[in-house]
Amino acid sequence: MDERRLERLRWRSRRGLLELDVVLKEFLDTRYASLTSDEQDAFEKLLTTPDQTLLAYLQGNENPPENELKQLVSKIRN
Repeated sequence: MDERRLERLRWRSRRGLLELDVVLKEFLDTRYASLTSDEQDAFEKLLTTPDQTLLAYLQGNENPPENELKQLVSKIRN
């Protein structure tokens, strides 16, 4: 695994909302390495989502518009 990419993702996962920080850090630390390269790319894309929208996705209040992101959010939530 590319350590520089992982460190960059850790930095980008630090958000303005504690709830997001906790969920994203836990996912990165425990499950990110097992993702396919396409899923890892989708995670990076997901991090471009504004905090409130991302929180709504992770809480199940909204669904991402793209199928690849829907599948990834489902993995993060479970």
